[in-house]
Amino acid sequence: MNILVCDDDKAIVDAIGIYLENEGYQIFKAFDGIEAIEIIDHQEIHLIIMDIMMPRMDGIRATMKIREDNKIPLIMLSAKSEDYDKILGLNIGADDYITKPFNPLELIARVKSQLRRYTSFGGLETKSNVYRTGGLIVDDESKNITVDGESVHLTPVQYKIVKLLTANAGRVFSIEEIYEKVWNETAFSPENTVTVHIRKIREKIEINPKEPKYLKVVWGVGYKVEKI
Repeated sequence: MNILVCDDDKAIVDAIGIYLENEGYQIFKAFDGIEAIEIIDHQEIHLIIMDIMMPRMDGIRATMKIREDNKIPLIMLSAKSEDYDKILGLNIGADDYITKPFNPLELIARVKSQLRRYTSFGGLETKSNVYRTGGLIVDDESKNITVDGESVHLTPVQYKIVKLLTANAGRVFSIEEIYEKVWNETAFSPENTVTVHIRKIREKIEINPKEPKYLKVVWGVGYKVEKI
């Protein structure tokens, strides 16, 4: 998923970016409210971390502008800790608030919490190129897959398999059909090839691959797939 980090302190933006990139997120950086709005107008952003005190356009005015036409989750970031600032930020549309200095683990936890809430309430479903089955979401524009709000790294072939099956949730595919649609060639004894890829996918997206939470839903009850 794509996260916009906006703060006039470049060191803070870089530090937050490193922490979030280590979690698999793609980071966009802005250093004032005007830059943040420009990025949002041209990029698909799934969550914003916005500082309050910035030049040109501060976080309060930027948040008010952003809230005019979208509901992207927004975490407000500031050195101020007074209740008034928290209340103001939340009243104008911020979803959460964290003060500097902050614990990076707390920030990451808050980011994941907001993304889970966003995806759970269908915030990504308005786009025709986003496919969802429970907590498994495939965003075909950004080529990103998340499970319960957390990004999952797949190979290009693994991505194509998950996209195919998630976009057709409820339909049962044979091994041959999966091979021909993903590899774009006639299947000839494709069992081992497809089986290995599916096993690898399960290892990456399931808490317990032997008791699949998501791929049972995605794969339906197809005999050849469910026997893996």
